[in-house]
Amino acid sequence: MAEVTIRSLTKAYGGLQVIHGLDLDIPDGEFVVLVGPSGCGKSTLLRMIAGLEEVTSGDVLIGERRVNNLPPSERDIAMVFQNYALYPHKTVGANMGFALKMRGMEKAGIADKVSRAAEILGLTPYLDRYPRALSGGQRQRVAMGRAIVRDPQVFLFDEPLSNLDAKLRVQMRTEIRELHQRLKTTTVYVTHDQIEAMTMADRIVVLNGGRIEQVGAPLDLYDSPANVFVAGFIGSPAMNMMPGVVRGGAVEVAGARLPLPARLAVAEGREVTYGIRPEHLGVGEAGLAGTVAVVEPTGSETHVVVRAGDPSGGREVVAMFRDRVGFRPGDALVLAPDADKVHLFDKGSGVRL
Repeated sequence: MAEVTIRSLTKAYGGLQVIHGLDLDIPDGEFVVLVGPSGCGKSTLLRMIAGLEEVTSGDVLIGERRVNNLPPSERDIAMVFQNYALYPHKTVGANMGFALKMRGMEKAGIADKVSRAAEILGLTPYLDRYPRALSGGQRQRVAMGRAIVRDPQVFLFDEPLSNLDAKLRVQMRTEIRELHQRLKTTTVYVTHDQIEAMTMADRIVVLNGGRIEQVGAPLDLYDSPANVFVAGFIGSPAMNMMPGVVRGGAVEVAGARLPLPARLAVAEGREVTYGIRPEHLGVGEAGLAGTVAVVEPTGSETHVVVRAGDPSGGREVVAMFRDRVGFRPGDALVLAPDADKVHLFDKGSGVRL
């Protein structure tokens, strides 16, 4: 196992720069998730660590080795892709042991490593089957097994669950996390799904436009987002964010006066973005008055979309209730924010106050 170090890393395709001077330290044994919208550079960064993309400038270090000019086969990494990349004409066992065979390892050694990996992943009954006879989840386990047998210093996962159905994604999230807890191998995992990031990561790296917006533990990013982008990306449903002005010890938002968090002293007249998560809104007598537009029961909770202000063109605000509620579209409702849970951001820069 080894730490991964990124220093002043850039990537350009001709005149188009897609990675802008990234610095990142991933300690030995950590599970780090790169997350962000499509086109943010997360897969490009992963491929540069793997050696599948050339570095334009800067350094990639695995352990103490600078690996910029090393081919993937010499970086001591193993990568798992979203499309599994299995050989259809080889059995599960042959797929898992293929890289070891290419290294010239003896058959007995390959069989031992494949057997141990298959036991960890619950693949022992399937070693003589071909990929076409497996489910999507089983194929993904085979791809993971192929990575495990190599005993690499670093695991790299590129959106490995995106081709699976919702139920199987949840199951595989748990399996990958448990696998990491057993093997303790440094892991870099790419996803666009912030729920995957929240549930799997030791630390999350939020990328946007080829730059790092924030790095931290999942709940740190959730509770203390550095800016409007992170606040809007982390959390589902997303944080409600509304433009407002500080006046008289409150924030004027959509015709309402909403409370300021006690921890903040904000100048009179300052323009801000007022952020409040859906679960931190309750029904009250003072707050955002509006009309219920949509009610979405999920079973364990109910999401209520309220159009605050002018019913014909008001701002939509989402509230989350964990108790059963009887609201219906058209009902009048006043949403009261929990003042201690309010986030304020500078309107111009988007930075959290």
